[in-house]
This record gives sequence, C-alpha cells and structure tokens, in this order.
Amino acid sequence: MLASFYQNFLEKYLNKAQLITLKMLVWLLQNQKQVKIERLAATLPLPIQQNSRRRHIQRFLTLNTLSVVLLWFPIIEAIINQHFKVGSQLTI
Repeated sequence: MLASFYQNFLEKYLNKAQLITLKMLVWLLQNQKQVKIERLAATLPLPIQQNSRRRHIQRFLTLNTLSVVLLWFPIIEAIINQHFKVGSQLTI
C-alpha cells in the first residue's frame, strides 16, 4: 500500500494506531470513487458503529502530526535530499 520510503518515514512521526488508520484510508481512497467522510466511514473496516468511524476519521484528519509543517515538509525535504546533490540548483 505505502511505499517503503513513506512507511519508514511515517513510522517516526505517527504511532502504530495512526499508521494503521492512514494505511486503511489510503487503501479506501484507492478503491472508492467518492471521497466523502460518510462514504469512507461506511467502508472503513473497523468493528465500531458508522458514526464512530466517521468521528474517528475526522479526528485523525485534524491531527497536528499530519500538518504540512510537521510532516509533509520533512518528507519533501528527504525526497529532495535523496534525489539531488547538495549544492546543485533546484527550481521549484
């Protein structure tokens, strides 16, 4: 589901339950045509009621650890460092 690079990187920032939730959401997003929280909650494979699954998704998506500054900038920085030499010019 997740590439090993992302898996290793996300393990540093998310706890085990958050990582599992992220993997399930990525899997659902790949399989669902509609991206609505209610639709995702209906198909999320958790043994809880649908309203609880919806709240679980909402709480997960508002986590501070998923913010652009705390999580996604370091991922982008790691990708850039992996593919470009230090001192080379990079235009974004």
